[in-house]
Amino acid sequence: MGHCERSKKNDHEARWEYIARKHSFIQVKRRHLFWTYVSLLLMILFIVSVDAKEEKDVEELQIGVKYKPNVCELQAHKGDRVKVHYRGSLTSGSVFDASYDRGEPFEFLLGSGQVIKGWDQGLLGMCVGEKRKLKIPSKLGYGAQGSPPKIPGGATLIFDTELVAVNGKTKGTEVKSDL
Repeated sequence: MGHCERSKKNDHEARWEYIARKHSFIQVKRRHLFWTYVSLLLMILFIVSVDAKEEKDVEELQIGVKYKPNVCELQAHKGDRVKVHYRGSLTSGSVFDASYDRGEPFEFLLGSGQVIKGWDQGLLGMCVGEKRKLKIPSKLGYGAQGSPPKIPGGATLIFDTELVAVNGKTKGTEVKSDL
């Protein structure tokens, strides 16, 4: 085999090696680009799923019974003095107030306007020991003005509530009233 033939063969092999390396490089780049897109998509899905955990604003009062005793010995009616433990939060999940933190339930006269309308309506008919989740629209909460600094105007309010006593009684027993 002559020098010319060997040179052509080497040039030919060199070209194929170059093409193979370039092809390999392109495959690596494509794989890298593919995994970059997959990572980006997973991050977007994660962010969307985190946002999905936030509560949504409501237009009407929503009452969710989380726990109800088998026997309802005492029920809250308009004009009753009630004691309620609660945790209030915004749709973002940030808690703005909680009686649990103070270790003392909140006491008021139900249906008399001492509290927001969402509470006066949402706690009616509740049994002592019952737990409810109230989703209260702005119009039944603090309205367009809110209650600064913790509650912005137009906010939907979420309350996890537990009726502790009605007219000083908890399931047939007297409870000391602070009022």
